[in-house]
Amino acid sequence: MKEKPDRAERRRRFREQVRENPRLAAVYFILRLLVILMLVAQAFNHNFENVFLCVLTLFLFTLPSFLERKIRIDIPNTLEIIILLFIFAAEILGEIRAYYVTFPYWDTMLHTLNGFLCAAIGFSLLDILNRDERLTLSLSPVYLALVAFCFSMTIGVLWEFFECTMDQLFLLDMQKDTIVHSIGSVMLDPKGGNNPTAIHNITDVIVVTADGSQIPLGLGGYLDIGILDTMKDLFVNFIGAVVFSFIGYFYVKNRGKGRFARRFIPKALPQEPEKKETE
Repeated sequence: MKEKPDRAERRRRFREQVRENPRLAAVYFILRLLVILMLVAQAFNHNFENVFLCVLTLFLFTLPSFLERKIRIDIPNTLEIIILLFIFAAEILGEIRAYYVTFPYWDTMLHTLNGFLCAAIGFSLLDILNRDERLTLSLSPVYLALVAFCFSMTIGVLWEFFECTMDQLFLLDMQKDTIVHSIGSVMLDPKGGNNPTAIHNITDVIVVTADGSQIPLGLGGYLDIGILDTMKDLFVNFIGAVVFSFIGYFYVKNRGKGRFARRFIPKALPQEPEKKETE
C-alpha cells in the first residue's frame, strides 16, 4: 500500500510544479484569486446563488490536476490554461458578470471553443489506447478523427439537454430566447390540419394572463423560446469539432510531428512501479 504524502512532501511537489510550469501556475493563481475576491463580494451582497457558482468554479479549477494524478495523464500546459480560462469565462464572466447578455457573441465563442476542446479530449482518449503497446489496437487517422468529432457533438447535445431541463424545471432561460419577426406553424391552421400558416412583420406580442389581463411585452417581435439558440450552439460546436478533427487527423497521419496539435492532446504517463509495504 502507498502512504499518503505529508504536507511537506505536497509543498515540495507544488514548488516543483511551479518551477516547471511558471505560466500555468501564474494563470491558476490569478484566476483563483479573482474568484475568491468575487466570492467575498457576492457573500457581502447576500447573493448566495453567485457564491455557489464561485465555489463551483474553484472546484472545477482543481479537476485538471486531479485527473492528471489519478489517471496518470499529462495535460499539455496550453490545454490546461485554456480549460481554466474557459471555466472562468463561462461561470464568472458569463453568469455572474452577465457577459452572455452584454456581449451577444460571448456564448457563441464559448460553444465553439467547447466543441474544439471536447474533440481534443475525445481524440486523446482513443489515441492513448492506440499508442499503448499492451493493446492490439491499430486505428486509422480517419477513425480517430471521426470519434473525436462524434464525442464532441455528443457532449454538445448532452449540454443542450441539461440547459433545456434547467429551463423547464427552474425557468433559468439557459437556452436564450431570440426575437423573430416571422413565424410559421401548423398550430395556426384555421382548419386544424397539418398546413403551416405563416405570420409576417410581427412587431409585438401580447400576453394574456389567467385573470384576463393583457400585457404587451414591447419586444419588437415574436419571442422564440430557445430553439434558434440551441441550433446556433450546436452549429458552432460542430465547427469547433470539425476544426480539431482535421488537426487530429494530420497529427496521427504524421505521427505526432505537428507542434500545434501536441498542445491540445493529453498523453498517458508511464505507470509508477508499486512499492512493497515494508514491515
